[in-house]
Amino acid sequence: MTGLRRALTDYLRVRRTLGFKLKHAGTMLPDFVGYLEKRRAAFVTTVAAIAWATQPRDAHPNWWRKRLVVVRGFAKYLQTIDRRTEVPPLDHLPAHEGVRATPYVYTAADIAALLSASETLRAPLRIATYRTLLGLLAVTGMRVGEAIALDDRDFDRRRDVLVIRKTKFDKSREVPLHDSTVQALVRYQRDRNRLSPPRKTSSLFASTAGSRLIYQNVHETFLKLVYAAGLGDRRPHRPTIHDLRHAFAIRTVLDWYRDGVDVEARLPLLSTYLGHIGPSSTYWYLTAVPELLEAATARLERSRVKS
Repeated sequence: MTGLRRALTDYLRVRRTLGFKLKHAGTMLPDFVGYLEKRRAAFVTTVAAIAWATQPRDAHPNWWRKRLVVVRGFAKYLQTIDRRTEVPPLDHLPAHEGVRATPYVYTAADIAALLSASETLRAPLRIATYRTLLGLLAVTGMRVGEAIALDDRDFDRRRDVLVIRKTKFDKSREVPLHDSTVQALVRYQRDRNRLSPPRKTSSLFASTAGSRLIYQNVHETFLKLVYAAGLGDRRPHRPTIHDLRHAFAIRTVLDWYRDGVDVEARLPLLSTYLGHIGPSSTYWYLTAVPELLEAATARLERSRVKS
C-alpha cells in the first residue's frame, strides 16, 4: 500500500467517525489515488488534480467541479502531513449555476446501435455486461451510479422489481420491470456466472476482474461505444450516458401525450419512478425538446376543436 493510499484510508475513517457519509468521496478518491499511482506521483499537485477532475471530457462542468471539491477536502488533510501537497483552487473550474446542456434524445435506432457496438469490446463478459447495463439504463431511466451499485439481492425476481437503495437523496425506491427486462437480467446473471473469474463482490454487474464496475471506467467505455456506433458527431452534442435517462423521461411523456392521458397528473409518478425529490426536478428533463412541444400543441389544438 502506498503512502497516499494509507493516508486516504485514514482520511475516510476519520471523516466517517465524525458522521460524514462520504458517498461521493468514498468512490471518487480511491480512483484519484489510483490515477496518481499510475503516474508515480508521491503527492497531490494542482495540475494532477484538475487533470483527473475534468474526466470524462464530455461531462458537464459542474460534475468536474464536484470532483475537484472532493479532491480539495483530501488535499487539505494531506497538507497537514506533507507540506508538498497543493490544494487546487476552485476558481480553475467555476460553477455553472443554472446551465444545463440540451440533452441528446436517442432514437430506437441509436440505442440499438449502441447495444450492437458492445460486440467491439471483445471479452465475452464485457460484451454481456455493457449490453445489459446500457439496455437497463435505456428502459428504466436509472442513474448510472444506481445501476452499478446494484447487488444480486436487489433484483427481486418474485416481484419483478429492482430495489434502488439509499440513492442520490438518501432514499430507496423500487423500479418495476417489464418481463423482457427481467429475462435479460436473468440471462446476464447466467452468463456472468459462467464467464466471470471468482467474484470479489455481490454486485449485479461485474467487471472482467470479478469486481464491481467503476463509474469512471463505465463512462470511458461508453464513449468508445458511442464512436463505434457512429454517434460521435451527433448534434446538439455528442450523446452522453446520462442522456439515456433524459430519453427515457421524454419517451414516457410523449407516449402519454399520444395516448391522450392527463400528463400533469402523471408527472409525479414519473418523478417518483426516476427518484426525483419532486415534479419540479423532472420538468427540466422535458424542456427544449421539439417533439414534446409538438405533442403539447397538438393536444391543445384538439381541445380547442372539441370546445
